Amino acid sequence: MRLIILAGGIAALFLASCGQQPGTTEEVPELKGTIVVASKSGNDVYFIDRETGETLVVLPTGLEPHEVEVSDDGRIAVVCNYGDRENPGNTLSVYDVQKGKYHKTIDLGEHTRPHGMQWVAGTNNLLVTTEGSRSLIMVDVKEGAVVQVLDTEEEVSHMVAATNDFSRAFVSSIRTGNVAVFDLETGQLIDHVYSGAGAEGIDVSPDGTEVWVTNRADNTITVFDTKTLEVLAQLPCEDFPIRAKFTPDGSRFLVSNARSGTISVFDAVNKLHMADIKLTPPVPADTDAERYFTEFEGTSIPIGLVIPDNQFAYVANTRSDVVSIIDIGKLEITGHFQAGREPDGINFSHLKPEN
Repeated sequence: MRLIILAGGIAALFLASCGQQPGTTEEVPELKGTIVVASKSGNDVYFIDRETGETLVVLPTGLEPHEVEVSDDGRIAVVCNYGDRENPGNTLSVYDVQKGKYHKTIDLGEHTRPHGMQWVAGTNNLLVTTEGSRSLIMVDVKEGAVVQVLDTEEEVSHMVAATNDFSRAFVSSIRTGNVAVFDLETGQLIDHVYSGAGAEGIDVSPDGTEVWVTNRADNTITVFDTKTLEVLAQLPCEDFPIRAKFTPDGSRFLVSNARSGTISVFDAVNKLHMADIKLTPPVPADTDAERYFTEFEGTSIPIGLVIPDNQFAYVANTRSDVVSIIDIGKLEITGHFQAGREPDGINFSHLKPEN
């Protein structure tokens, strides 16, 4: 299915599908809130109306922003400024979602190449991986200060995921394939467990019992028990699995595969592969269509992934400069909207900018 929906058209599509899904009693959620997308080549961040696909506001970031994180109350969005090859970044850009305004920049000092982030619910604190200093740092966003530094002892410490009670955090290392495991209550490094070559995408199940890691060089997913660190399963995946997320109810696990241009969907309870959804976004402006669909096979490079509810997922397509909408129940793409130049990190707030 190839359907292109630009600003104003998304609402019409979903109005037709409101109500119950076949074979379920769950209603399709209201498409409220804001999709927040970091535009890597544009050095800016887009705040997009989830219901209509309209860009509400575009604000500047630092050099080459990668990931986006949103506070648990939806009021604050944070973008990590990773930098380019010659200029390593060491800042976080902070935004007020409701006001639709830039708030401040946090200088991380010696902690360069900030990348993975997770907000510690109920606090002002943010977990951030910093590749340049091989660290997992804790940042007090309100105070704008680094308050804790944990050495991962791993090169290219890329992404982080924590258990729902924030007792443990897991940091994946692309270079070593290891996952560093931390006790957040004591600040101690518990262990390193091997996941697979190119360990990168990572998420903890909503109930806090399992951590799933994508291994981009092995094209596999490794599932660990968060307490015992025992390997529970290893699943094959499509080419170059790079980001991963659970649905809020924990029933599904989605993976963006950068080289195959697909989103893999797994039954997380039974650890079974369900489908691979091929992304066929619109041809970018000023692009030769014939070359695009032959040389690149008509795909984008899916990277960032956010799942606001159990029905819909949103995927940042770097090559095509769009975000694609996936209906998780139907296992199909239902539309796309524009999202700057090389959209990468992506997140969601239930709030919307006032202006």
